[in-house]
Amino acid sequence: MMRASLSPDFVSRERMGRRGGAGVLLLLFCVVGLFACARPSAPPPVEEKAGKRVPYVVGIPDVLRISVWRNPELSVDVPVRNDGKISVPLIDDVQAEGLTPAELKEVIAEQLSEYISTPDVTVIVLQANSHMVTIVGAVGRSGTVPLTREMRVLDAIAAVGGFTPWANTSNVRILRKESDEIHSYRFNYGAYVAGKAQSSNMLLEPGDTVVVPD
Repeated sequence: MMRASLSPDFVSRERMGRRGGAGVLLLLFCVVGLFACARPSAPPPVEEKAGKRVPYVVGIPDVLRISVWRNPELSVDVPVRNDGKISVPLIDDVQAEGLTPAELKEVIAEQLSEYISTPDVTVIVLQANSHMVTIVGAVGRSGTVPLTREMRVLDAIAAVGGFTPWANTSNVRILRKESDEIHSYRFNYGAYVAGKAQSSNMLLEPGDTVVVPD
């Protein structure tokens, strides 16, 4: 009797598929852990006044450009490290996480003033890597979505390919960490489309996780 053999290419693709599946499983296990810690479903949070702009807050792992006018040797592109700090010539480590670019500008200028006269500092966010939301579950592809603009639950789900045919669209959950507690908000797609529960299609914030069960 003849034995069937597998080509090296097939074996390689099979192994890659297993690795990808393992990554998805790990992500789902993390989300299950969040569910276990989350409070019961709460009403959607009250939104800020329409059109109100909230200042950008620097986070990990954003990439910043620090420019010092007429001092190119002090101008650098730097990542925000895991400890929330950046490294700037002459003044070494500076706390960046939790500050707006304008606040960070003032901090750097004040510290540089010990070495140069009236430093003119500019802080630009090159990569807003900290402003992300995570989408997992019965969607086109699980992963992260950058918050480059105001984004609601449906916007984020659409960005990852929408619902799969077996998605439980009536029990989508938004997990948000607030004051060291994880709050769970519910989004019912059917009710929303029918004109009910309009506020459940809430604005997302950096760090939110949207879970679409099947």
